[in-house]
Amino acid sequence: MTDNAELVTAFTELYGTAPEGVWAAPGRVNLIGEYTDFNDGFVMPLALPHTARAAVARRTDGELRLHSTDVPGGVVQLRVDELAPHSGHGWAAYPAGVVWALCEAGHQVTGADIQLTSTVPTGAGLSSSAALEVVTALALNDLFELGLSASELAVLAQRAENAFVGVPCGVMDQMASACCTDGHALHLDTRDLTQRQVSFDLAAHGLRLLVVDTRVKHALGDGAYAERRAGCEAGARALGIGTLRDLPYDGLDAALDTLAGAGADESVVRYVRHVVSDNARVEQVIALLDAGDVRAAGPVLTAGHVSLRDDLRVSCPELDLVVSAANAAGALGARMTGGGFGGSAIVLVEEADGDAVTKSVLEAFTSAGYATPGVFPAVPSAGARRTG
Repeated sequence: MTDNAELVTAFTELYGTAPEGVWAAPGRVNLIGEYTDFNDGFVMPLALPHTARAAVARRTDGELRLHSTDVPGGVVQLRVDELAPHSGHGWAAYPAGVVWALCEAGHQVTGADIQLTSTVPTGAGLSSSAALEVVTALALNDLFELGLSASELAVLAQRAENAFVGVPCGVMDQMASACCTDGHALHLDTRDLTQRQVSFDLAAHGLRLLVVDTRVKHALGDGAYAERRAGCEAGARALGIGTLRDLPYDGLDAALDTLAGAGADESVVRYVRHVVSDNARVEQVIALLDAGDVRAAGPVLTAGHVSLRDDLRVSCPELDLVVSAANAAGALGARMTGGGFGGSAIVLVEEADGDAVTKSVLEAFTSAGYATPGVFPAVPSAGARRTG
């Protein structure tokens, strides 16, 4: 669906009446700070131009009707007062979970007709699910005049994914979708949700940030994400701290020695090393951006990838190939982004080198016998908003 008019027409044909409005919420890439958000740490996402859009109308009879132009099948029809966690519903669990979370928080949502469409690639680690959640939350917030802030909507959307869908994600994806602004990366402290918009005008610096979608699908519900979260929590417990956020970078080596001496599982040691060092990398990148030295962030991105690959072990051969091929072709830096096990990588390049680096990555994939990846520029874009 290319525009609001098409979405409104589809809604009207499906439900027999016009929607009350159209809303959009973007996917995101995370510049730096991975698996840090559920450790109360720092992240630095930016919103993509790709969005989930929703045409919505209120109902007063307790019916929730959901339809997506992107998924085969008819309207999913549910009762608001019968929504229950872990009850399935496939893709519809994301918007349905938001309605459940709003009601659980005491907000009066008496039903809705919702028509969704999205240009955020699914399974690419670009937060297609968070975009669905946030666009639903924003639309219902506006229509039912709930008065919630963007940050509050993001927290409710995260609750929908955690408690209703059953994915133990941190809050970064929903905060990025709800709160990012055009031309900026979002420096988010996930402990208290304080945020700062950090200027990230790549074109002004003669740079480009590429997203390379490996087309390798990931599914975070498979336990690997939960296992790493549990390992991080075990590490914090063994160190006697609330979360890994409480461990300063200059105390990391001593902490790792403590863990090893206490017989901590080798994986826990690796996870702790990754999280604490990635928090430090976020602070490093922010200092560089504030100083206007965007190019120097490139090696920090690559260092982040090495940590994700070797310590957290959430990379895959295709992601590693993007990073190695791009850097060999002259990129300033590259790393996987998102939950890993497939999905996407980001590549920081000089504008003049963008096409050559892209060509090298595509050729490397062909030589390796991999499917052709998708490559597009990540333009820092606006967060969730009403569009019609």
